[in-house]
Amino acid sequence: MAKIFISMSGEGRGHATRVRALVEALREEHRITLFAPGDAFSFLWPLYTATEVGIQRLPGLRFAYDASGHVDYRGMLKNLCAYLKGLPSTVGWLSDQIRRERPDLVITDFEPSLPRAAKRCGVPFVSLNHQHFLRTYDLRSLPRRLRLHAAYMGTIVGAYHSGQRETIVSSFYFPPLRPNCGKVTQVGVLLRPEVAEAEPRTGAHLVAYWRRSVSEQVLQALASTGLDVRVYGLGACHPRGKLSFHAVSEAQFVRDLAGCCALVCTAGNQLVGEALCLGKAVFALPEPNNYEQEINAHFLRQSGAGEAVGMSEFSPGHLHRFLSRLDEYRSRIDTQRMNGLPAALAVLRRHLPAGRTAVPAMPETLPTPELAAA
Repeated sequence: MAKIFISMSGEGRGHATRVRALVEALREEHRITLFAPGDAFSFLWPLYTATEVGIQRLPGLRFAYDASGHVDYRGMLKNLCAYLKGLPSTVGWLSDQIRRERPDLVITDFEPSLPRAAKRCGVPFVSLNHQHFLRTYDLRSLPRRLRLHAAYMGTIVGAYHSGQRETIVSSFYFPPLRPNCGKVTQVGVLLRPEVAEAEPRTGAHLVAYWRRSVSEQVLQALASTGLDVRVYGLGACHPRGKLSFHAVSEAQFVRDLAGCCALVCTAGNQLVGEALCLGKAVFALPEPNNYEQEINAHFLRQSGAGEAVGMSEFSPGHLHRFLSRLDEYRSRIDTQRMNGLPAALAVLRRHLPAGRTAVPAMPETLPTPELAAA
């Protein structure tokens, strides 16, 4: 039994969902402590607070959005400055945790403070996320505008941390790797237990998911399909014809996803990959000004397993054409390759000491650093 520390980005639920898949696969063999900011902490805390899996809240960098739901880069810069101001204190606190608990391995899912503390303390760490595709994938098939954004974003990703033993890139698409990009393993998305155990069937309803907001035009287009549409992410409220609005419930959402005819959503890697694992065609609407999602949307179209269009270009005709070709999209989905958990676990186990007994935890808890940026 080894001891593992895991940290993740707190923005959205994709990082926490990926980490949960890891925890459920490893918790019987190893002792795990999670360090989670923002949305990730809110998602994981109720699942692990009274279990053998430790969880502590961590300051984290947050996206900023304007009133129309677009990514607000000025607001993000302000958030970044606040986060960087507190980063040395967070790294120091985590270094104390590492020296006290002596983990055998650190895993980070696009979170910069824990890998810095691991390097300071001489503990090996592995990077497992989606964002490192910007540093490792051959992106020459992208349109020039997106290639330029990818180059810029890749510089930011590289600044998060360096020195990992290995990089695991979890994605629903698999272009060639760049030459000389280091020790990199491509895997599919990491399936949480509910998705891995779901029994897919093709029902007559659509599932729609947005993180914050969506235009009235999109809602009207969904209503015009005549299908039962189960909308998540906008909160529970009164139905509008065949559109029903649901609070985010993991179990109910997965049941609805497993039984739907297709998914309409933003272009987040984790959710798109989970849908494809279940054999569902995806119609993606990238968040405005979110270039990572635009790149995901490009590769979704390129795979032939779904369709994507920008919010500003969207029309009801796009959605109706997508629904008329569902069988064609489904025939192109390689559901087996989409499940990346077994391959990711094989990589991680190469970096864990064989036959190691975990060191008992000491009873005292060190004070948590300032969470103003969480």
